[in-house]
Amino acid sequence: MRTAFISSVFLALMVGVSSVAHAAPSAKVAEPVAVTQVAPDAHLVTINLNTADEATLQRELSGVGAAKAKAIVVYREANGNFTSTDELLEVKGIGKAIFEKNRHKVAVN
Repeated sequence: MRTAFISSVFLALMVGVSSVAHAAPSAKVAEPVAVTQVAPDAHLVTINLNTADEATLQRELSGVGAAKAKAIVVYREANGNFTSTDELLEVKGIGKAIFEKNRHKVAVN
């Protein structure tokens, strides 16, 4: 009789615990959300191809070193002011890749 009583109590406890476990809503842990803040680009500069000197061209344009900066100035002096930014492709040493990297940085004001 004692074992029957212990078995009954054990069974009642197990049924109670399992029903509580199933009845309680599971707490969902919120996944951390990655937040990327974009700071204004303080280095975003527009270069006027008609007034920029070699040092400015070299410093501000990606893929433009001393030789290409000089070629831009020489082209401008020989042909007059640039009439469009696409004309930069006519400068020796400036190909599509360099032009596309710098398209957003140049203007012909």
